Amino acid sequence: MTTLTARPVAPSAFMERLRRGVGRELLVFGVIGIASTAAYGVLYLALRAPLGSVAANALALVLTAVANTAANRRLTFGVRDRASMVRDQLGGLLALAVALAITTATANLLAAFAPDAGRLVELAALTAANAASTGARFVLLRSWISSRAQGVAS
Repeated sequence: MTTLTARPVAPSAFMERLRRGVGRELLVFGVIGIASTAAYGVLYLALRAPLGSVAANALALVLTAVANTAANRRLTFGVRDRASMVRDQLGGLLALAVALAITTATANLLAAFAPDAGRLVELAALTAANAASTGARFVLLRSWISSRAQGVAS
């Protein structure tokens, strides 16, 4: 008599690749994000006195966004070609516009409602606002850069 044993059904190769790929991307994106946030904080604090909070925020964001997009392009999404570099940086700058709007609103609200807040309170509020825009940045960059890179690799 033959007995049937139930075997677990393995997930499709596509779903497994997707799970591993997204997980790895999120990890690398997070490490780059932490480094970018630290660089942003240092730049903001250095630029705050001479430029004011809004201008220091904008300049620190622009400088770190360009470096962040270049690092994510290469390390997170594995894109090394130069042909699409300008397009990808423009996509990164569009994602930056979202972050800039959120953080500028935060800086203005803090100045209006807590004008005597210390530098560390400002930095904490801006870092929280910047973190809030990180999810959108990942989705945007992944849709522009990673999907194209996967299409080329297929």
